[in-house]
Amino acid sequence: MSTVPSVTLNNGVEMPFLGFGVFQTPPDVTTAAVEEALRVGYRHIDTAAAYFNEREVGEGIRRSGIARDEVFVETKVWISDYGYDATLHAFDKSAGKLGVDRLDLLILHQPLPSRFDLTLDAYRALGKLLADGKVRAIGVSNFMPEHLERLLKETSVVPAVNQIELHPYFQQTALQSVHAEKGIVTQAWSPIGGITSYGGGEKRTFDDSTLLEIARRHGKSAAQVMLRWHLQKGRSAIPKSTRPARIAENFDVFDFDLTSEQIAAIDALDTGVRGGPDPDSITLEAYGREIPEV
Repeated sequence: MSTVPSVTLNNGVEMPFLGFGVFQTPPDVTTAAVEEALRVGYRHIDTAAAYFNEREVGEGIRRSGIARDEVFVETKVWISDYGYDATLHAFDKSAGKLGVDRLDLLILHQPLPSRFDLTLDAYRALGKLLADGKVRAIGVSNFMPEHLERLLKETSVVPAVNQIELHPYFQQTALQSVHAEKGIVTQAWSPIGGITSYGGGEKRTFDDSTLLEIARRHGKSAAQVMLRWHLQKGRSAIPKSTRPARIAENFDVFDFDLTSEQIAAIDALDTGVRGGPDPDSITLEAYGREIPEV
């Protein structure tokens, strides 16, 4: 079985580069998917309060029989639970559903620029949880350079991670440069461009001729090539699937190397077109939803 290489976060915590995601995975299949991912070799599971499947993720981890300290568990606080006391309670809700005493990484799901005061209070609460040893690392998701700049100006802990949409068609290179400068690990959601497969886009990454040709040369799939690209660029990636064959395929990316020319060819595929929602469009009025108690 492959051993997942890890990245050292800015506070010394080791995080496996490759994580298993459960966004939009229905609760009734989440437990089996997580159990299968851990059987295949994943040791990093990424979920979120707003996915409404944390309980099933925890059950999958327990059923796997793998020791808790061997699994890196990451989850996210939803905007409805921003604010100092509310975010402290959000930890209790997530940890309770996951069935764990401590989280490896807890991040804010969106910057919520329309109420950034709440975002700052939420992040200060993450700092308190970090100081108290309830979480091993803290971070953010979908933060743009201006959000990071404001956060860093008004809080004391540099995020360990920023989880952002990142695939060959949307690479956010300016944001990645900010991460590199500040010591923040770039973590890619939709890392193989799954988001290009729905929403009516004209091009899917899986059909891209450049990616398919590179894949052919390595005897791999386009998805495997994209994941290898992330890893060789030093990024964490969170692919998701519910199908055992695809779960295994996405993990089988540690036995080949892309050439510098192939990496450059993938870098050249950037369209600058975001597939997911603009972070500035996420407001409490439009996206607020109650996160249930344990």
